[in-house]
Amino acid sequence: MSAVNITNVTVLDNPAPFLNPFQFEISYECLIALKDDLEWKLIYVGSAEDETYDQLLESVLVGPVNVGNYRFVLQADPPDPSKIREEDIIGVTVLLLTCSYLGQEFIRVGYYVNNDYDDEQLREEPPQKVLIDRVQRNILADKPRVTKFPINFHPENNEHGDQPAPLPDHATENNEQGELPQPPSPDHQSE
Repeated sequence: MSAVNITNVTVLDNPAPFLNPFQFEISYECLIALKDDLEWKLIYVGSAEDETYDQLLESVLVGPVNVGNYRFVLQADPPDPSKIREEDIIGVTVLLLTCSYLGQEFIRVGYYVNNDYDDEQLREEPPQKVLIDRVQRNILADKPRVTKFPINFHPENNEHGDQPAPLPDHATENNEQGELPQPPSPDHQSE
């Protein structure tokens, strides 16, 4: 069981010009009081072939978190187009919203983003050099890909031997060759 569950993510200002800030209204619940902060990150995937083009758009710490329901707006600057290959600006890419606790990522929400010109003529006959001020992004907000990772929300229990740590959602076991099995398939959600 996870100590934190995202209950809703609303993409605000969508579609929008490429150079507008991103805005996400994030709602989540905390089922167990946490002593440390949650770290929320927004990452823009600049190239499907090369992660060195990925850009961390925002990283915020929220907490400590008590039991209850929470909501906040995460706003992030747009990606720097000079750090994206020209051929990767127009087309489909991915935006990742992640949440971590004590450096352990426990949820990732991925969105496809379609970047295209705001004008039919430009779409049909694109200029040789991208006109970034004419590019519009459209986040496919109704089809996020949600992946959950089991983590230990109370590692201090392991260090001091007070009580055993809660079992993760998907306990990991070694197979007969001593290798870790393939991770379970990701959960899908349309929130």
